[in-house]
Amino acid sequence: MGILLVILALVVIALLWGVSIYNRLVKLRTMVEEAWSGINVQLKKRHDLIPNLVETVKGYATHEKDTFERVTQARANAMQAGDIKSQEAAENNLNAALIRLLAVAEQYPELKANQNFLQLQDQLSVIESDIEKSRRYYNGTVREKNIVIDSFPSNIIAGMFNFTKSLFFELDNEAEKEVPRIQF
Repeated sequence: MGILLVILALVVIALLWGVSIYNRLVKLRTMVEEAWSGINVQLKKRHDLIPNLVETVKGYATHEKDTFERVTQARANAMQAGDIKSQEAAENNLNAALIRLLAVAEQYPELKANQNFLQLQDQLSVIESDIEKSRRYYNGTVREKNIVIDSFPSNIIAGMFNFTKSLFFELDNEAEKEVPRIQF
Protein backbone atom coordinates (compact mmCIF):
# COMPACT_ATOMS: atom_id res chain seq x y z
CA MET A 1 0.00 0.00 0.00
CA GLY A 2 2.86 2.41 0.87
CA ILE A 3 4.61 1.86 -2.46
CA LEU A 4 1.34 2.51 -4.30
CA LEU A 5 0.99 5.87 -2.50
CA VAL A 6 4.56 6.81 -3.40
CA ILE A 7 3.97 5.95 -7.07
CA LEU A 8 0.69 7.86 -7.05
CA ALA A 9 2.41 10.86 -5.43
CA LEU A 10 5.17 10.78 -8.08
CA VAL A 11 2.58 10.62 -10.87
CA VAL A 12 0.68 13.58 -9.38
CA ILE A 13 3.93 15.57 -9.00
CA ALA A 14 4.94 14.78 -12.61
CA LEU A 15 1.49 15.78 -13.84
CA LEU A 16 1.56 19.06 -11.91
CA TRP A 17 5.06 19.74 -13.19
CA GLY A 18 3.88 19.13 -16.79
CA VAL A 19 0.87 21.41 -16.32
CA SER A 20 3.12 24.10 -14.86
CA ILE A 21 5.50 23.99 -17.83
CA TYR A 22 2.59 23.91 -20.30
CA ASN A 23 1.04 26.99 -18.64
CA ARG A 24 4.40 28.80 -18.75
CA LEU A 25 4.72 28.05 -22.47
CA VAL A 26 1.19 29.34 -23.10
CA LYS A 27 1.99 32.49 -21.13
CA LEU A 28 5.18 33.07 -23.12
CA ARG A 29 3.42 32.47 -26.44
CA THR A 30 0.79 35.03 -25.45
CA MET A 31 3.46 37.51 -24.39
CA VAL A 32 5.20 37.13 -27.77
CA GLU A 33 1.89 37.71 -29.58
CA GLU A 34 1.19 40.77 -27.43
CA ALA A 35 4.68 42.13 -28.06
CA TRP A 36 4.26 41.64 -31.81
CA SER A 37 0.99 43.53 -31.61
CA GLY A 38 2.88 46.41 -29.96
CA ILE A 39 5.36 46.50 -32.84
CA ASN A 40 2.50 46.53 -35.33
CA VAL A 41 0.90 49.52 -33.57
CA GLN A 42 4.15 51.48 -33.83
CA LEU A 43 4.72 50.45 -37.45
CA LYS A 44 1.18 51.57 -38.34
CA LYS A 45 1.87 54.97 -36.79
CA ARG A 46 4.97 55.26 -38.95
CA HIS A 47 3.11 54.09 -42.05
CA ASP A 48 0.41 56.70 -41.39
CA LEU A 49 2.99 59.49 -41.00
CA ILE A 50 4.95 58.75 -44.17
CA PRO A 51 2.42 60.12 -46.72
CA ASN A 52 2.42 63.48 -44.90
CA LEU A 53 6.21 63.53 -44.90
CA VAL A 54 6.35 62.67 -48.61
CA GLU A 55 3.81 65.36 -49.50
CA THR A 56 5.69 67.99 -47.54
CA VAL A 57 8.99 67.16 -49.23
CA LYS A 58 7.25 66.86 -52.61
CA GLY A 59 6.14 70.48 -52.34
CA TYR A 60 9.78 71.58 -52.35
CA ALA A 61 11.50 68.89 -54.40
CA THR A 62 9.18 68.22 -57.31
CA HIS A 63 11.91 66.69 -59.51
CA GLU A 64 12.62 63.85 -57.02
CA LYS A 65 9.78 61.70 -58.37
CA ASP A 66 11.79 58.46 -58.19
CA THR A 67 12.47 58.93 -54.47
CA PHE A 68 8.79 59.58 -53.73
CA GLU A 69 7.73 56.51 -55.68
CA ARG A 70 10.25 54.33 -53.83
CA VAL A 71 9.01 55.54 -50.44
CA THR A 72 5.39 55.04 -51.45
CA GLN A 73 6.07 51.53 -52.80
CA ALA A 74 8.16 50.57 -49.77
CA ARG A 75 5.37 51.77 -47.47
CA ALA A 76 2.77 49.76 -49.40
CA ASN A 77 4.97 46.64 -49.21
CA ALA A 78 5.51 47.12 -45.48
CA MET A 79 1.78 47.48 -44.85
CA GLN A 80 1.07 44.24 -46.76
CA ALA A 81 3.79 42.09 -45.19
CA GLY A 82 2.38 38.96 -43.63
CA ASP A 83 4.91 37.18 -41.48
CA ILE A 84 7.81 38.36 -39.35
CA LYS A 85 10.55 37.75 -41.93
CA SER A 86 8.67 39.53 -44.73
CA GLN A 87 7.77 42.37 -42.34
CA GLU A 88 11.42 42.65 -41.36
CA ALA A 89 12.55 42.83 -45.01
CA ALA A 90 9.82 45.30 -45.95
CA GLU A 91 10.59 47.57 -43.00
CA ASN A 92 14.30 47.52 -43.84
CA ASN A 93 13.44 48.60 -47.41
CA LEU A 94 11.20 51.32 -46.01
CA ASN A 95 13.99 52.51 -43.71
CA ALA A 96 16.33 52.80 -46.71
CA ALA A 97 13.70 54.72 -48.70
CA LEU A 98 13.09 57.09 -45.78
CA ILE A 99 16.82 57.73 -45.46
CA ARG A 100 16.88 58.69 -49.17
CA LEU A 101 13.85 60.94 -48.68
CA LEU A 102 15.43 62.71 -45.73
CA ALA A 103 18.67 63.09 -47.72
CA VAL A 104 16.66 64.84 -50.43
CA ALA A 105 15.18 67.12 -47.78
CA GLU A 106 18.70 68.08 -46.66
CA GLN A 107 19.26 69.68 -50.07
CA TYR A 108 16.49 72.25 -49.50
CA PRO A 109 17.23 74.76 -46.72
CA GLU A 110 13.74 76.27 -46.93
CA LEU A 111 12.23 72.82 -46.42
CA LYS A 112 14.43 72.16 -43.40
CA ALA A 113 13.08 75.38 -41.90
CA ASN A 114 9.43 74.52 -42.67
CA GLN A 115 7.52 74.09 -39.39
CA ASN A 116 5.32 71.29 -40.72
CA PHE A 117 8.36 69.36 -41.94
CA LEU A 118 10.10 69.83 -38.60
CA GLN A 119 7.05 68.53 -36.73
CA LEU A 120 6.82 65.52 -39.02
CA GLN A 121 10.52 64.82 -38.53
CA ASP A 122 10.08 65.03 -34.75
CA GLN A 123 7.10 62.69 -34.88
CA LEU A 124 9.06 60.25 -37.02
CA SER A 125 11.93 60.36 -34.54
CA VAL A 126 9.59 59.61 -31.62
CA ILE A 127 7.93 56.77 -33.53
CA GLU A 128 11.31 55.28 -34.48
CA SER A 129 12.27 55.33 -30.80
CA ASP A 130 8.98 53.65 -29.87
CA ILE A 131 9.52 51.00 -32.55
CA GLU A 132 12.97 50.31 -31.09
CA LYS A 133 11.50 49.90 -27.60
CA SER A 134 8.74 47.63 -28.88
CA ARG A 135 11.24 45.58 -30.86
CA ARG A 136 13.45 45.13 -27.80
CA TYR A 137 10.47 43.99 -25.71
CA TYR A 138 9.34 41.59 -28.45
CA ASN A 139 12.82 40.13 -28.91
CA GLY A 140 13.15 39.73 -25.13
CA THR A 141 9.93 37.73 -24.90
CA VAL A 142 10.96 35.67 -27.93
CA ARG A 143 14.32 34.96 -26.30
CA GLU A 144 12.64 33.81 -23.08
CA LYS A 145 10.15 31.62 -24.93
CA ASN A 146 12.84 30.07 -27.13
CA ILE A 147 15.03 29.31 -24.10
CA VAL A 148 12.16 27.48 -22.39
CA ILE A 149 11.40 25.54 -25.58
CA ASP A 150 15.06 24.52 -25.95
CA SER A 151 15.75 23.75 -22.28
CA PHE A 152 15.46 20.34 -20.73
CA PRO A 153 13.04 19.14 -19.40
CA SER A 154 10.57 21.75 -20.66
CA ASN A 155 11.49 20.85 -24.25
CA ILE A 156 9.66 17.55 -23.70
CA ILE A 157 6.37 19.31 -22.94
CA ALA A 158 7.01 21.86 -25.75
CA GLY A 159 7.50 19.01 -28.20
CA MET A 160 4.44 17.11 -27.02
CA PHE A 161 2.20 20.15 -27.56
CA ASN A 162 3.91 21.50 -30.72
CA PHE A 163 5.22 24.74 -29.26
CA THR A 164 7.59 26.25 -31.79
CA LYS A 165 10.33 28.80 -31.47
CA SER A 166 9.53 32.35 -32.56
CA LEU A 167 11.64 34.49 -34.86
CA PHE A 168 13.44 37.61 -33.71
CA PHE A 169 12.53 40.91 -35.37
CA GLU A 170 15.54 42.92 -36.48
CA LEU A 171 15.49 46.21 -38.33
CA ASP A 172 18.65 47.31 -40.04
CA ASN A 173 19.34 50.96 -39.51
CA GLU A 174 22.08 51.98 -41.91
CA ALA A 175 22.71 55.17 -39.92
CA GLU A 176 23.58 53.11 -36.84
CA LYS A 177 26.16 51.11 -38.80
CA GLU A 178 28.09 54.17 -39.93
CA VAL A 179 31.16 55.14 -38.01
CA PRO A 180 30.56 58.53 -36.41
CA ARG A 181 32.81 61.31 -37.69
CA ILE A 182 34.42 63.46 -35.07
CA GLN A 183 35.90 66.75 -36.17
CA PHE A 184 37.82 69.21 -34.06
